[in-house]
Amino acid sequence: MKKYLLASILALSSLAGVALAADTGSSVPARPQDPTLERARAAIAQKDWAAAQSTLRDAVERDPSNADYHNLYAYSIRKGANPDMSLVFKHYNQALSIDPKHKAAHEYLGEAYLMAGNVGKAKEHLAQLDKLCFFPCSEFTDLKKAISEFEAGEVAR
Repeated sequence: MKKYLLASILALSSLAGVALAADTGSSVPARPQDPTLERARAAIAQKDWAAAQSTLRDAVERDPSNADYHNLYAYSIRKGANPDMSLVFKHYNQALSIDPKHKAAHEYLGEAYLMAGNVGKAKEHLAQLDKLCFFPCSEFTDLKKAISEFEAGEVAR
């Protein structure tokens, strides 16, 4: 019986992963393919932060209730040259106000707090991820690693 229960849980968790885009971490079921997110992801993959920011800034203006737009917009600002951290925090927090269970926003906001030198706030988001991830998830693992590196004296970005 336990064997079947475990198999069922694993099957359901793998199906849930299919429904969500890996870089968004949204707890909301994935929307049909979003050309805006595809353009933004392509720019991010090329590390073309300006193009990603432009695409996502327009997307946030068009659809301010989309947590993925806010999350990736903040990410593209944070990764770009001379990030405006007030905008970064604003958009990560907006993503989380729309979707409090958005795993990627928790991870990335934690990393932003490390950039600002606030390890305590980063650990708060790690604790949130610990609650959100039934099984270990990449967002939890990545933020935990970033915190460890920060505490060891390595620079977070």
